[in-house]
Amino acid sequence: MSILQAEIPAIPAARPEAVGMSSSRLAKLRPALEREMEAGRFPGGVVAIARRGRLVHLEAVGWLDPVAKVPMPADAMFSIASMTKPVCGVAALTLVEEGRVLVNEPVGAHLPPLMTMQVAKHTPGMLSGDGPLELEPQRRPMTVQDAMRHTTGFVYGGGGFGATAVHKAHPGSSLNAARDYDAAGLAQALGATPLLHHPGEHWEYGFSTDVLGLVVGAASGKSLGTVMRERIFEPLGMAETGYVLPEGGAARFAKPLPNCPITGAPQAVTAPLKPPRLEVGGAGLTSTASDYLRFAEMLRAGGTLGGARVLSPATVRWMASDHMQGIAGGPEATDPGLGGYGFGLTVAVRRHAGGSAFMGRPGAFGWSGVFGTYFWVDPVEELAVVLMSHVPGELRRRYRIITNMLTYQALED
Repeated sequence: MSILQAEIPAIPAARPEAVGMSSSRLAKLRPALEREMEAGRFPGGVVAIARRGRLVHLEAVGWLDPVAKVPMPADAMFSIASMTKPVCGVAALTLVEEGRVLVNEPVGAHLPPLMTMQVAKHTPGMLSGDGPLELEPQRRPMTVQDAMRHTTGFVYGGGGFGATAVHKAHPGSSLNAARDYDAAGLAQALGATPLLHHPGEHWEYGFSTDVLGLVVGAASGKSLGTVMRERIFEPLGMAETGYVLPEGGAARFAKPLPNCPITGAPQAVTAPLKPPRLEVGGAGLTSTASDYLRFAEMLRAGGTLGGARVLSPATVRWMASDHMQGIAGGPEATDPGLGGYGFGLTVAVRRHAGGSAFMGRPGAFGWSGVFGTYFWVDPVEELAVVLMSHVPGELRRRYRIITNMLTYQALED
């Protein structure tokens, strides 16, 4: 345990029965994941569950290295990919609480190259990639709120996100941007890229949160990683979360199965041993289940953990409210299981008790990572849950649902 972690009390542990959960029913989680391992589909992972501010489950299952058969430790390190996005969202909201950033102001107020953008006309064949690319001026500038809720009009480039000329013009993914650009260069590159939709009109997954990260950097005068460290990681005792593995972290970095169980294609998750050229808002952080549970529990508790306040309760409620009124599309575009979910400020938000492949109460919120990580908070059920695994293929959605179902079935009140 680091000095920093020792200074911030850990989430106190309790027997599940003390917080309205069943030990015997929670015990179903391990054999369910072990069956997936025996079937050759799951390498291993770590699950952390807190209810009513008490840690009731922290368990490592399977292999840190499935080839060498190194057992998974509870403090294993994972690349959390798009679970970086809500952390960026919280960093931005700390600046909103100081009046340094306003969510209704144009992104271009902080990033001039993004003030005036061109938008693709939806001519016949354009969305399928068969038609020509014709552009028109944006109807209004993108706002900071658009950057928080994926309504800027930016997309990701290729890689299954779309075949249009707009997708092809975008600079790959968040991790590509972290490698290829500095802050000014990314703003210039995105400013020269056409939008797929007019700002504020359609939810589309892409570079929106990276734009938000650039806003955080411009408004604070610091790198995004520095803002995260000073305003989130240090107050919460998240000593092992960052854009590069901590000392000794490489030996605890989990490896996926060497080949995708569905396609047979080789797969890997790269351990970030050196800092990226640019700390982007859309991806790049590494963390542990215990560290990220601190972040999730802070949100569950209304912005505070262990006496440290990161956000006000009102700001957390606002973050986790549905901001999709009058906007087309939604997060089910990235995960069909999220049907019926809206979107808040960098988190998906559950609208109804039914209509989804996931269990939960209206108002539950969270997000996932493309390499297999997942978290959610259910304020009504007083739950904060983190799954850490490296399953970069389509099977990652299976383990989100298993973790979700087997958590809720253990509730007794």
